[in-house]
Amino acid sequence: MKKLMLIGGGNTRNGIYNTKEIDEEIIRMTNKDKPNFLFIGLANSFADSYYDSMKTIYKNLGCNTVYLKKSNIVNNPDIVKNKIKEADIIYIGGGDTIKLLENIKEYNIDILLKEAYEDGVVLAGMSAGAILLSKDGFSDSKITRKESDKHEFVEGLNFIDISFCPHYEKGSNKAKELEEELTKKDKKVYCLENCTALKIIDNNIDVIKSNTESKVYIKSNNIEEEIKG
Repeated sequence: MKKLMLIGGGNTRNGIYNTKEIDEEIIRMTNKDKPNFLFIGLANSFADSYYDSMKTIYKNLGCNTVYLKKSNIVNNPDIVKNKIKEADIIYIGGGDTIKLLENIKEYNIDILLKEAYEDGVVLAGMSAGAILLSKDGFSDSKITRKESDKHEFVEGLNFIDISFCPHYEKGSNKAKELEEELTKKDKKVYCLENCTALKIIDNNIDVIKSNTESKVYIKSNNIEEEIKG
């Protein structure tokens, strides 16, 4: 089976943690008592502290945890291959979507991730990590890079043929910019508020929530439909 968990957002650092139910479901998807958890943090400049938080979370949930460092990727491809091969869960953290995609492709990690996905490893992505695993996503990367003043669609690896919008909030500037973009495009977008995720097994999609008040929508031009979890 092919297994994805695409997470719309949430807090996992600085003493704030609000994605517990989603993380627990990721572990259940492995069907293992003590799965091997691999964290990939190539989307920002704080990967070490990001991993420290994820290590604490997933060790407390019963996992063995390891981290794919940039130094491993640059200097020792065999370490990269072995860590990915041994993983039951590969969790791709958030940050700059464009930076993440560039790093993943530059070092051919996309090929290794594809092989893991085909082998039934659970691939989980938070925000930029979720966009990476999707066909494309509505991202703030170009704003962060000062290349644009608006959110824009950024391509992913297309492990699943959906468009993904993390950190969605009705009435926000991001939501208004998305609505404007959808008047120009014939596409549907999964819009996830924080503390929600799409659990996808063999293209069957379910909504997982860590906060019952948070919502997931499908949006297209002039249409918005809430998906119940």
